[in-house]
Amino acid sequence: MIDFQNLKSQFLLNPEITYLNFGSFGACPKPIFHNYQEWQLLLESEPCQFIAVNGITYLKSSRQALASYINCNADDVVYVTNPTYAINIIAKSLKLEEGDEILSTNLEYGALDRTWNYYCKKSKAKYIRQTINLPVSSKEEIIKQFWKGYNSKTKAIFISHITSSTALRLPVEEICEMAKDRGLLTIIDGAHVPGHIPLDLATFKADIYTGACHKWMMTPKGCSFLYIKNEIQAQFDPLIISWGYESAAPSHSQFLDYHQMQGTRDFSAFLTVPKAIEFLKENNWDQVAAACRALARSNYKRFCDLLGTSPLCPLNDNFLGQICSVPINTNEPEKLQRHLFENYKIEVPLMRLENKTFLRYSVQCFNTQADLDKLYKALEEIISATDFIKV
Repeated sequence: MIDFQNLKSQFLLNPEITYLNFGSFGACPKPIFHNYQEWQLLLESEPCQFIAVNGITYLKSSRQALASYINCNADDVVYVTNPTYAINIIAKSLKLEEGDEILSTNLEYGALDRTWNYYCKKSKAKYIRQTINLPVSSKEEIIKQFWKGYNSKTKAIFISHITSSTALRLPVEEICEMAKDRGLLTIIDGAHVPGHIPLDLATFKADIYTGACHKWMMTPKGCSFLYIKNEIQAQFDPLIISWGYESAAPSHSQFLDYHQMQGTRDFSAFLTVPKAIEFLKENNWDQVAAACRALARSNYKRFCDLLGTSPLCPLNDNFLGQICSVPINTNEPEKLQRHLFENYKIEVPLMRLENKTFLRYSVQCFNTQADLDKLYKALEEIISATDFIKV
């Protein structure tokens, strides 16, 4: 039996706020946050030993725990602050030429759209945002629509495992298999995946994968990873050239040297990953996540009915985890978001995507039906008393 009340007490979140936005920045439970503070205290008690002498050993131990959790070789993964940082490493190092194309979708995270646009413009390559029509009806339809953007100029694919604005789980496993048959480099943004849905990089055909640990794995902020398949690691330079280049004490891996040895920085957040994994295991997180998914989905159609819209997908594991994006008709999503926070103390994002807007709620272990009822009632009142929402 899961003790959800005890789990709720493990978080540092303001109890006066109904927090339905775990998907944006996560939240760190007390045991993991205390572990973070212990690492920071150790750093400050002897900075030279922590950074210059023991840092590589600390990072190795943490990487080994992470690698076991996501099932990859520990030498094929390095820590970065966030997935945007990781994709900048990739986009900057890709030897794109004029006319080359990166095939993506119109559902990607805005910061990464900007990243690809920037580097493609510099090289006169093209970033193709292939349209995936909403709502989606099946994996097969998504795959069919995606590959309509492919041609002989396509050099690589870039796609989200779980999208940001629409919260849709895309069939990236199948797409990566097909990309390999076409000889394409596969780059996956898995920001929302670790700790949210199962991830097994040993069976996944992705060449490159990035995920955030500070979201659903619940580490402190600024803790993410970049996995690159061993055979292609030498192609990707670090964003910062530092002590790992022509290292005075090189390790067995240029990839690790280049991307880990960056001089003075506080990498304490990276070292909390073993504690986070321990927390997940101790609290039977597979069961917790299943209960959260069920709660998120059981309310989806109810919110759509209230807002006069329809679900973006079939309500099952193929498409949804613990986040749901409900289409909403509003011309002022930013003002509506502030209205919900300031007048109802509800933290929930309004997400823009092209000419569409979505109310995206996340369900974590501390959320209950009462939280979703509070959001529902607030929306009812806003519909009747304001012109924020058009039904």
